[in-house]
Amino acid sequence: MEDKTAAEALVPHFRLHRVLNQGLKLSILRPPFENRCLLTSSSDQAGRRVTLLGSINDKPALLTAERAAFPSDAQKLESFQKGIQNVNNLGANDIYRWYLASSTSGEAFPPDLKLNLIYPCTDQHIKKYSPQGVRMVTETPDFYKNHVRPYMQKKRDEGRLNWVFNIIEGRTEQEDVILRDSGEGANPDDGFLMLPDLNWDRKTLSSLHMLGLVERRDIWSLRDLKKSHVGWLKHMREKLLEATVKVYPSVERDQLKLYIHYQPTYYHFHIHIVHVLLEPTGTQATGKAIGLENLISQLETMAGDENRGMADVSLTYFIGEANELWTEIFKPLLKGV
Repeated sequence: MEDKTAAEALVPHFRLHRVLNQGLKLSILRPPFENRCLLTSSSDQAGRRVTLLGSINDKPALLTAERAAFPSDAQKLESFQKGIQNVNNLGANDIYRWYLASSTSGEAFPPDLKLNLIYPCTDQHIKKYSPQGVRMVTETPDFYKNHVRPYMQKKRDEGRLNWVFNIIEGRTEQEDVILRDSGEGANPDDGFLMLPDLNWDRKTLSSLHMLGLVERRDIWSLRDLKKSHVGWLKHMREKLLEATVKVYPSVERDQLKLYIHYQPTYYHFHIHIVHVLLEPTGTQATGKAIGLENLISQLETMAGDENRGMADVSLTYFIGEANELWTEIFKPLLKGV
C-alpha cells in the first residue's frame, strides 16, 4: 500500500493537459504570471469544482479539485475574516453592498471571494440566513385575500423597498443598468429595467444572474398579474432576453431561463434571468420558482375576462419555519396555536 508521504508527493508532479469540464472560463493572470492562463470550470458546482486531465511521470492522470467548505468553528471563521485581502467594492445601495476579494494576500492572486454585506441588518435578515426547517403550504384565493395580502401590505409599509426605488428613480446603481424600456404600449406604468443581481460576480457567465425590475408599484407579486398583462409580460420577456445576449454575446437565448419567485423575498414584482447552468439551489426549486413562460401560458388559457388572474388560483409553495409568514399567518391558523 502506498504510504501517506508518497501519495502527497504525487500532486506537485501533476502536469495539466486540458480541462475536462464544459463551459470553461478563461482568465489571464496578472504579473508575475502574465504568460499563463488559468482555466476553471464554472459549470460544475457553480465554479467550486474542476476536473483536470494531465499526467504524472508521463502517465495519464485525472485531478478533481473542489474548494473546501468553510469551517464551522467560530475562531477559525474569525481568522478567515481577518485574512480577507484586496477588498474591491462593486456597488452599494441602501443597506446592501457587494465586493470581490481575495483569501490570499498579494496582488498576484486574482479575487476568489464574492462578498455581500448587509449593514445594518434586521432581525428578518438574520432569520432568512439562519438554518431552519421548511413547510409546504397551499394558499387559496380566499386565504391570500384575507391573510397574505394584508401581510404583504405590512411588509411594504416597513420601508424595505427603498433600495428598489433607489434604482427605479435613478439614485443608485445607474452605471449597472443595461436596459431601460418604456414597455409594450403607451402606458407610462409599463416601464422596466434590468441590471446584474447582487449575488452574481459579474464575470462567470455560467452563473449569470440578472434582475428585471418593473417601474410600476401596483404589482407586488405574481398574484397581481391578470390576463390583461399577457402582452406586457411577453414584451418584457423578449426585451430581457434580447438585452442579455447583446451584452453577453457568448450566451445564447436558449441558454437563459426566466422565472418569478413566490413567495418573493420582497414585494415589488421582478423577474430573474439566469444561465441554465447556474447551480440549481432551493431558490430555483419547485415550490419557489415559477417559469415566466409557464406563467404566461397559465394566464393565456385561464377562463374568464381580462380581469381574471393569479389572485384567482391556489398556489402551493414552501416557506421557512422562521419566516414571519409561517410564524404569524400559516402556523397559528393551520395549527390552531
